[in-house]
Amino acid sequence: MTGPDSRGRRALLGIAALLVAPSLARPARAQAGEPTAVVERFHAVLLEVMRDARRLGPRGREQRLRPAMEAAFDLPAMARIAVGPAWTRMAPEQQAAIVAAFTDWSVASYAARFDGYSGETFTTLGETELRTGDRLVRTTLNRTDGEPVQLNYLMRRSATEDWRIVDIYLTGAISELASRRAEFTTILREGGPERLAAELRRRSAALLSG
Repeated sequence: MTGPDSRGRRALLGIAALLVAPSLARPARAQAGEPTAVVERFHAVLLEVMRDARRLGPRGREQRLRPAMEAAFDLPAMARIAVGPAWTRMAPEQQAAIVAAFTDWSVASYAARFDGYSGETFTTLGETELRTGDRLVRTTLNRTDGEPVQLNYLMRRSATEDWRIVDIYLTGAISELASRRAEFTTILREGGPERLAAELRRRSAALLSG
């Protein structure tokens, strides 16, 4: 299994500190529809794909992961958050193109990143309710060849009132979307929404070409 995207590790640590101040901490729950259950269902599919990674290949992994990711992640919300203030200045068709490209890229990134299995497991550490009403599900990815990697999932109710993932904190504190926003801002400044959508499509194709 390859490691997390290096760009995520360069994100600012301070953003996470503001988001994760708990108003109420409690043990992890696994009731259907609850934040912890959403994450654990996704982890179960991810492990299945990792175990069968070589047989499936990149495109097979992408096909297996897509429905699980669309069920667990609020990908349109994540695209909007990653774009930032520029989102409101885009036409609806530009927003739709970016959401589609961002979704494809997100799934392709997981398909490329989780490309094998060496005995990894996931452990759920707990669930915290934040002052904003969001939830934080704290987990670790346990590796046989190194220290566990802490992955915290920021959960928010979607438009359909389902709990969905809207951000991931690598090593527990580095916001994935914070680094994306810095990168996307540069691309948008250089070429606008069309350039961003095209770049995400290009990256997806490259990730799945292996």
